[in-house]
Amino acid sequence: MLEVAIIGASGYTGGELLRFLDVHSKVEVVAATSRQYADTPIRKVHPHLHDLDLNFLDKSPSDLDVDLAFTATPHGASMNIVPELVEKGIKVVDLSGDYRFDDIAIYEKWYGLKHKKPLEAVYGLPEMYREEIKRAYLVANPGCYPTGAILAGIPLVKNGITDTLIADSKSGVSGAGINPTPVTHYPNIGDNLVPYAVTTHRHMPEIQEKLQKYGNVRVSFTPHLIPAIRGIITTLHCFPNKEITPSEVQEIYKEEYQNEPFIRVLEEGEIPRLSSVRGSNFCHIGCFEIDENGRLVVISAIDNLVKGASGVAVQNMNLMCGFPETMSLEAVGLHP
Repeated sequence: MLEVAIIGASGYTGGELLRFLDVHSKVEVVAATSRQYADTPIRKVHPHLHDLDLNFLDKSPSDLDVDLAFTATPHGASMNIVPELVEKGIKVVDLSGDYRFDDIAIYEKWYGLKHKKPLEAVYGLPEMYREEIKRAYLVANPGCYPTGAILAGIPLVKNGITDTLIADSKSGVSGAGINPTPVTHYPNIGDNLVPYAVTTHRHMPEIQEKLQKYGNVRVSFTPHLIPAIRGIITTLHCFPNKEITPSEVQEIYKEEYQNEPFIRVLEEGEIPRLSSVRGSNFCHIGCFEIDENGRLVVISAIDNLVKGASGVAVQNMNLMCGFPETMSLEAVGLHP
């Protein structure tokens, strides 16, 4: 039985990790840490986990004796925790942005932090780095927005269809975390749609760095908050640099993702829906329409807390530890 710790387990991503790991037949969660809720039963914070007989613990990394740890901690905090875990021989899946970038200078520029201890990590998008993840001791989970944008963009860049992508993303409010803010306060977000960090969001360079593995591409990205709890819809716009039809684009996507267990390429005329992936580790990709001006539109949908965070973290754990990749993640979305 693999013994696992979740560091920072009281937030939404911690709750989702506990939800998936509770039904994982090869894993035992032996520590779920939270300074704020130390000694509090987990069900008091995550009421959907009522039958989980665990209390939150206030433990430092030096006190942990586990096989693998998830660090569901804020940007800037993980870099203070992860190195000690790795040095102890504990495998780590880090859900912060601290180890996602190949170029630390890009991280420091966009996150406004000095990186205290860079480490070699594998970017935790299995559709890109499955074999490397299997051999990794430190996996850097992707950002939620980048997951939807990168998965929608890979076939376009890889096949030389475009060198410029515009990603327009709409996210549910859970992406802002468990602590409310003036922006996420219900009267301010209900019946509203709020663009933010319109040209300066820190996920833009992450999307661009990873897509540039497949070709020379420029990425522009604008996020929006919508009055929904879960999910990210990403609409990619581009002008193809060669003649291509919608059906040819769709076939390229089908070929690219035919063996991917959590990607569904939709049929012609089908548009991805948030409700179709809600609560699941699936990514739906569809639309593939071209307007009269030659603009190609591709749309992806993910659950930001699952395929965008905790679900892919468990997927990465499965790969790192030799379990079936889909284990505990097989459930489809909740529609309606």
